[in-house]
Amino acid sequence: MTIKLSEGARTLFSAPVFAVLSTSDPAGAVQSSVIWVRTDGDDVVFSTIRGRLKTRNMQRNPRVSLIAYDPRDPYVYVEVRGTVTLTEEGGDALIDELSRAYDGVGWEPKPDQVRVVARITPTKIIERGTPK
Repeated sequence: MTIKLSEGARTLFSAPVFAVLSTSDPAGAVQSSVIWVRTDGDDVVFSTIRGRLKTRNMQRNPRVSLIAYDPRDPYVYVEVRGTVTLTEEGGDALIDELSRAYDGVGWEPKPDQVRVVARITPTKIIERGTPK
């Protein structure tokens, strides 16, 4: 069962805040990465590169956790637990959009990298406080 994002979660994930994605490796250990994110409906999307550890982890086990906090009040946070799907379609466009939002400049594609869109469909959301 999927869950809808609250207004607070939408506000937080729609701002250029850094989020931490946690996946699990083959032995079950947690692997975390700081990433750029945005919402798409009730899903949270981000870009990664085919072949990276987090991508391989998500291909093997699509259950992930993503957490972000309000930089103005770090006690305000949203955690999204869910399943992720991966597609190459739109990968370059998404990283360019995120780069413009977070860094203010377009993304410079690298021909040896295949960009992937990762889409987290929430199954559980944990919130504390309301983003400002």
